[in-house]
Amino acid sequence: MQTLLSSEQMRNADDYTIAQQQISSIDLMERAAAAFVRAFILHVPNLQTRISIFCGKGNNGGDGLVITRLLYQQGYPDLQVFIANFSDKASPDFIQNERRLQETGLVAKTLVEPGQFQNLQTEVIIDALLGSGLNQPLSGKFLSLVQQINALNKKIYAVDVPTGFFADGAMPLTYEGIQAYLTICFQRPKPNFFFPESAKATDRFEVVDIGLEETFIEEQQGEFLLVGVDDIKALHQPRKSFSHKGSFGHALLIAGDTNTMGAAILNAKGCLYAGAGLTTLSIPASGLSTLNTAIPEVMYLDRADIREKNMAKYHAIGMGSGLGTSTAAKALLELVLDLHRPLVLDADALNLMANYPALRHNLAPGCILTPHVKEFDRLFGEHLSWYDRLATARVQAQRLKCVIVLKNRYTFIVDGGKQVYINPTGNPGMAQGGMGDVLTGVLTAFMAQGKTALESALLACYFHGKAGDDLADDHYNVTASQVAENIPLITRHLICS
Repeated sequence: MQTLLSSEQMRNADDYTIAQQQISSIDLMERAAAAFVRAFILHVPNLQTRISIFCGKGNNGGDGLVITRLLYQQGYPDLQVFIANFSDKASPDFIQNERRLQETGLVAKTLVEPGQFQNLQTEVIIDALLGSGLNQPLSGKFLSLVQQINALNKKIYAVDVPTGFFADGAMPLTYEGIQAYLTICFQRPKPNFFFPESAKATDRFEVVDIGLEETFIEEQQGEFLLVGVDDIKALHQPRKSFSHKGSFGHALLIAGDTNTMGAAILNAKGCLYAGAGLTTLSIPASGLSTLNTAIPEVMYLDRADIREKNMAKYHAIGMGSGLGTSTAAKALLELVLDLHRPLVLDADALNLMANYPALRHNLAPGCILTPHVKEFDRLFGEHLSWYDRLATARVQAQRLKCVIVLKNRYTFIVDGGKQVYINPTGNPGMAQGGMGDVLTGVLTAFMAQGKTALESALLACYFHGKAGDDLADDHYNVTASQVAENIPLITRHLICS
């Protein structure tokens, strides 16, 4: 897992690297700027591009001055540099890099007032005004300057963090900072880049390695851990010789209603393609012919038999997709909760618990709840921000002794511990109905294979999103069925690479 650092921790990592590698802070700034330039050139390869760089007088502004000098050395002749001189304070590294810039013959224009760059002719803007140390909303001259820069409607590349954006911690409800096309950040993504509110600040972000001491970084106690491919490889081993269907568990899915059989089929596809040894689907009898036609590999369990059959033979149970919220559905959920076993609960199972809060008291330890934002708020109350929503998820996961998979572009996996796991896979092309139904099936498959709730959540979210990422390379929109069917290919590629 990659530890994500707060702004203070990142400054500590800078200081440790400087001491450990016996380099100066200005040398580290040079290294960071060079990494930014290498990434920037890939996006803006045309040397004739007119580029304007806006710098503050702190270290972020110092980065901007070095970036200007390096771009000039790379052959970009049309560079304009603006320094926001809104304070008497300037960092020592900024002052020294201003001198170095002057030695190249480039002259920066000093802005005493925000509006001194009227009629600016530029194609690309680099934002190096204020860095990650910001802890209050923009105001005064900086706010006015940022508003005018945004109004130019040009592609903005932010250095490490867009000016005005809080890198970590609770964010203001209203964002009035730089609206970047791309943020090129140093060594680690900022924790708040993974919250939906960040979309107002930057369309995308990329991370560049600036040579900070990784051993030190990984020793820090970060609030967030970013899941990586090596973590998934460690959790998901190739199948051994002489394995058989009994080696990979028997999953039961309770899903679908008369008019929502598609959700149940997608549920079963996710489970089947994620590798459960046996998959049984409990649906209304009216859907049996649909099941046999769509996925003949999946077995059927009559709803009436759930009370009578030996449920111990099922190694994992997933419930909720397309179930409905009728009295019969509520009675079925009560019956399953009374088994007092870890469950994967989604969609209408969550809506029923929101409608009847007493149901959640019957949750066995080790359940997985998979709400999207509306389901989460129905369960746990309305929230004004994702930061507050995640704080609630941490409390509720601990109280209910469950894992909460809070679904979004970047999914938060919360198990009640000190840290939150962030799944990085997935893309906007997957924003279609049925994706959550597939994910519930995938989660249940991993639970059936003997994985813990947390391990199942990590694996399922990663493979589900990665299957969509692979498809989105060729198709802007991808369907839930395509994602389910692509999971074996993604698994094979990952394990064999």
